[in-house]
Amino acid sequence: MTRILLADDHALVRRGVRLILDAEPDLEVVAEAADGAEAVDACRDEDVDLAVLDIAMPRMTGLQAAREISKRWPGIRILILSMYDNEQYFFESLKAGASGYVLKSVADRDLIEACRAAVRGEPFLYPGAVTALIRDYLHRHRRGEALPDQILTPREEEIVKLIAEGNTAKAIAETLVISPKTVDRHRANILAKLGMSDRLDLTRYAIRAGLIEP
Repeated sequence: MTRILLADDHALVRRGVRLILDAEPDLEVVAEAADGAEAVDACRDEDVDLAVLDIAMPRMTGLQAAREISKRWPGIRILILSMYDNEQYFFESLKAGASGYVLKSVADRDLIEACRAAVRGEPFLYPGAVTALIRDYLHRHRRGEALPDQILTPREEEIVKLIAEGNTAKAIAETLVISPKTVDRHRANILAKLGMSDRLDLTRYAIRAGLIEP
């Protein structure tokens, strides 16, 4: 069971989000807060796995609370819940230690997936955020700033190739002499890095990257 702190200065919003989260068998809201300072206090007083923080709150904002929680309790995962589809807020959230940014307008669709991804240690990005990251990457490239040589590690490319060739997790594990769970973990990390969702996306990527022939 993932124990969740929910922070939002609007009681109606908290009630609605709590209904979404508590309806899931593996998620439970164990604490609520009306501002960032209360959220930090709740992390001290309660056993919390995940903090879901509204970005705009009185006394202490969600971003300020995220920075404080990340510093004091690095084991607590953080999601920012926001009504703003704003690149600056998104990048500031990542800097503050959040592993995901969820828009309130689609929280009923995205929040559950985002919570589970955060607990697994994976990022959650809505489509507009992925676009912002790509734009930022291209901007830094144009300015001549240092960029990573490649998105995937050699082992991840190896796994993408085997997935694209139609191998099961068990077959990949046997080929690479690793466990199926390790294959699944690599696959989840690869999907998160590439912003993709399934085998078909990975196959298309493998063709574009020259890992397999079309």
